[in-house]
Amino acid sequence: MRVAVFSTRPYDRQFLEAANAAHGHELIYHEARLQADSAPIANGCQAVCVFVNDDVDRPVLEILAASGVRLVALRSTGFNNVDLQAAADLKIKVVRVTDYSPYSVAEHAVGLILMLNRKLYKAYNRVREDNFSLQGLMGFDIHGKTVGVVGTGKIGQCFAQIMQGFGSQLLGYDVRQNPTCLEMGMRYVELPELFAAADIISLHCPLLPSTHYLINAESISQMKPGVMLINTSRGALVDTSAVIDGIKAGTIGYFGADVYEEEESLFFEDLSDTVIQDDMFQLLQSFPNVVITAHQGFFTREAFTTIAETTLENITEFEQGLPLSHEVQPPKKVASS
Repeated sequence: MRVAVFSTRPYDRQFLEAANAAHGHELIYHEARLQADSAPIANGCQAVCVFVNDDVDRPVLEILAASGVRLVALRSTGFNNVDLQAAADLKIKVVRVTDYSPYSVAEHAVGLILMLNRKLYKAYNRVREDNFSLQGLMGFDIHGKTVGVVGTGKIGQCFAQIMQGFGSQLLGYDVRQNPTCLEMGMRYVELPELFAAADIISLHCPLLPSTHYLINAESISQMKPGVMLINTSRGALVDTSAVIDGIKAGTIGYFGADVYEEEESLFFEDLSDTVIQDDMFQLLQSFPNVVITAHQGFFTREAFTTIAETTLENITEFEQGLPLSHEVQPPKKVASS
């Protein structure tokens, strides 16, 4: 099958080529992000392979459908960037990677916690400058602290297991309780109780209409003064403006993020020689108690291997007319009364 692969970097190509040895698809790589002006380059392809910041909305899907595209293969778990109803209307199938390495993202979240708590970014720069003062580097013991886990699927579970190893008390929130988390002693509570009790809050839930701006001015007002907030899931779970206000007020004592709600114009690019026009992002990263990484939580060899293998398997299933193991269906329409 002929596949246009968007938003590709050398590492994408490396792992996709290795996985494709068992499938033999014709992969055509494009560095460009998929959007309306780049969609026509998929002309003649039966499938497109896209990543988290590609635009797969109705106008783009209409261009793809007119070009002969019948499959959108996501190299990600999240699918909030795809208009699923439009895809269904145009008879385009959508598949994703439902599971790769939950450890990769969970471990990155813990890395952000340690970075913020023990001021490792400051300590590294000081020692590089032969400054061995400890002033301003004091942290706290994670042992005994209450950690709130919002979203206890596979990644949230892995994160909770690591934090249990530190000796933390675990609070959880999810629409479904995870039996493994319950066995660890996690206590499930409603969000207001979690916000009020947790010393550290880590987000591990998908971006849905119900979770958009889950962290907002109201929820921040319910949190402990000086709380640590970590987001390695999706940027728009967090109202950045409200977080900035929370940092200024001292409610949020630490903020670590691997995602940002307007990241599509920033992340995965080298902008070191440009003037970034996003004033909110510039303000956010100016705070001394904020650490931002550029959506690299998934970036491990193990995760990339599984992502590439699952993506190529998804494409082969479609080509051979087999049931799609990882198909994403549009939300069911609710009948009006």
